[in-house]
Amino acid sequence: MPKRKRDTIVIAVPKGRVLEQLGARLEKAGIPTSALTAKSRKLVREDEDSGLSWLLLKPDDVPTYVEYGAADLGIVGRDVLMERDYDVLAPVDLDIGQCRMMVCGLPKASLEGKRERPLRVATKFPNIAERHFRAKGTPVELIFCQGSVELAPLTGLADVIVDLVETGETLKQNGLVTLEEIADISSVVIANRAGLKLHREAIDPILKALRK
Repeated sequence: MPKRKRDTIVIAVPKGRVLEQLGARLEKAGIPTSALTAKSRKLVREDEDSGLSWLLLKPDDVPTYVEYGAADLGIVGRDVLMERDYDVLAPVDLDIGQCRMMVCGLPKASLEGKRERPLRVATKFPNIAERHFRAKGTPVELIFCQGSVELAPLTGLADVIVDLVETGETLKQNGLVTLEEIADISSVVIANRAGLKLHREAIDPILKALRK
C-alpha cells in the first residue's frame, strides 16, 4: 500500500453488492464517492480533494485492517463482528445490507437433536451458531460449510443450518423454511480505537454525517 499521508483518512469498504447501497448512503451524507465508484481494478482509491483514501477488501478482511490500523474506518456487516472478536469500535449503524441471521431447515425440523447424537448444524458462522445453541442448552455438532449451505439438510449432512437470510427466496426454492431468529444484521461503521483519538477532528464530521 502506498505510504500513508498524514492528513488522509483511510476507509476500508467491502467489495460486492453492499458497495452499491453504500455509495448511495455516502452521497446522501455529502461524502464524495467519485474515487470509490470509478471503474477501476485498483484496490486503493485516493481522493486528494476530500482527503479520503478507500481500500476495497473482501468483507471478512475489513475489520482486520481497521483493528491493526491500516484503516481508520471501515464498513462491515454486523455478522462479521459477531463471528469473530475484533477490538474495534462500532459507532454508527448504517441500516443498509439488512438481513437476519436465522436457523433454517426442512419444515417441522426438530431443534433438539436426536436421542443418539447432538443436533447437527451446518454453517459458515460456527461461533455464532455455537453461542446461540449453548444459550438454549442444546448440544450441537457443528459442520463448517463455506457455501451452498442449503444443501446440508437436503442431503442429510445436517439437521439444520445457520445462515443469513435476506428475502428467503433461496430457502423457498429449496424447500427450506426459517425456524428461529438469532439476530438482525446490517452494515455498521467501525473505527480503529487509536485512530479515532489521533484523527478525531477529521473523523468526527464523517461519523456525524453518516449518523444523519
